[in-house]
Amino acid sequence: MPAVTSAATPLRAARAAVFAVVAFTLGGLAHVFAGGVVPFESAVTAIAVCFVPAFLLAGRERSLPVIVVTLAATQAALHLLFSATDVIAEAAGHAEHPHIGLVPSLGMLIMHGWAIALTALWMSHGETLLWSLLRRLAVRLRIVQVLSADPIAHEPARAPFREPAVLRSALLAHELCRRGPPHATRAHAV
Repeated sequence: MPAVTSAATPLRAARAAVFAVVAFTLGGLAHVFAGGVVPFESAVTAIAVCFVPAFLLAGRERSLPVIVVTLAATQAALHLLFSATDVIAEAAGHAEHPHIGLVPSLGMLIMHGWAIALTALWMSHGETLLWSLLRRLAVRLRIVQVLSADPIAHEPARAPFREPAVLRSALLAHELCRRGPPHATRAHAV
């Protein structure tokens, strides 16, 4: 199971907007292809109906079953909204829809089911890809943050440097070392 990660509000809004546009487009186009009409007022309401639950659920990564249930609920709400719009338009004499009424036919239920299943699979893969990229980006940003931090603050404390003791044997204490430049004290004495 993937790790639970919370999303900031801009990311939540962007994800909810994508969900709302996909769900509205799916429901609206299917409704128009079936002979219905989607007026501007209904479109704005439909996008809000899709956006609100998506925004509430967009705080972390969602599984396929949650996406399916959310899509099914929004599609049912959109169907009721568009059917009510068609009933009002029919009463006013503006439009004719072959499936007038709030109860969908068997064919319409099958089409809604296929649309929900395919869109949910597509959105689930997108959800997995998005969160995978965000986790990788977080790891890389953390590495950059650690590397760019003050290097002195992260170095272990060092022991103070001491000159190593010069070891002389008692047997060779009388010997003069004539190798190298003369020492300053001996140079004046010679």
